[in-house]
Amino acid sequence: MLAAYGQGVAGRTSQAPLDGQLSIQVNDDRLTLTVAKAPQVYLYGVIDADAPHRVGALIDSRKIPPGSDIYLNSQGGDLAAGIALGRLFRAGSMTTHLGVPRLKHRSPTTPKAAVCVGACAYAYLGGLYRWAPSGNDRIGLNAFVVTDPPANETGKTQPASGDILSYLKDMGINPAPFTPAPTTSPATSHDDIVWLSSDQLLATGLANNGYLMLRATYESSSGVPSLVLSQIVRGGVNKITLQCRPNGQTLTAYYTIGASRARQIVAHGTYPHFEVDQQEVLPRQLETIDAVDDALVISRPYTLAQLEQLLAAHTLGAWVSDTRNALRYGFVVGFGSVIKGTIRTYYTQCAQTSQSLNAQQR
Repeated sequence: MLAAYGQGVAGRTSQAPLDGQLSIQVNDDRLTLTVAKAPQVYLYGVIDADAPHRVGALIDSRKIPPGSDIYLNSQGGDLAAGIALGRLFRAGSMTTHLGVPRLKHRSPTTPKAAVCVGACAYAYLGGLYRWAPSGNDRIGLNAFVVTDPPANETGKTQPASGDILSYLKDMGINPAPFTPAPTTSPATSHDDIVWLSSDQLLATGLANNGYLMLRATYESSSGVPSLVLSQIVRGGVNKITLQCRPNGQTLTAYYTIGASRARQIVAHGTYPHFEVDQQEVLPRQLETIDAVDDALVISRPYTLAQLEQLLAAHTLGAWVSDTRNALRYGFVVGFGSVIKGTIRTYYTQCAQTSQSLNAQQR
């Protein structure tokens, strides 16, 4: 079903919204659900003060269920409403994108690229998974001053900066990209827009392209250390484990791709491998591949010398290349300073444990 909710009345299709009101289009037809695995919801136009109530009603009625894809195209509006929409998206574990709706009668002046500015940008940040814009889509951030702002041109008081900071904190967002430079005067800072590229959005954590923060868990059982690197992704968890052994450890990756797809990839006799900083780990053909539950599992022995390389590495990837074509399947995890510190602790303990296990076997 493709339904357009113009005046906030659920079930009323193909109705034009009131002037200055956010339009809502819900695509939940069979094809959309088969391909996207979730309804696609397009919010476009001005974000008005009542927009959160109308969207909330559709969420409560399950017309917009948890985990939906939200596509935004708005040049602003009521900032408090944008924040309220963001909180609704996060509560429903929804995914935010930029995008223009599918319209039956698109006029020649209808833009093909989405723009998300001001209140829209705050709503976008509410997505649990936030896709960076692609193509000609653009997102712009309004700087704010860390003081209570005045009423806007409509007479409505915008949220105090403390409320904005609280919202960003609740969403796990670093407020630095929103804060004006010291040279920016308060009189103009509310009108300043900073346009960010997809790379900048990903580098600052404003977008995550379906991956939440990587977590490192160090454990020691019976004196034998292990390290688990896990990352929640849309649809599951990708994981890399390091289990200490004599003369090194075993490196195992679990790539969540679905049980049927994992079995298909294994059956094709594809080539599994690991990459450190986008370079293959040698020697080749030491990896094994299997399908376990809904994950593709790649495993190989990993020496202490190879583990030491991770201390200076930025990324570790697990991949399966299809020998019949150029396709490959897998994932990459990035190492921040905290993750590297945990890897360093594991390396030190594993080196000591490995020597001890070696001595016991002699």
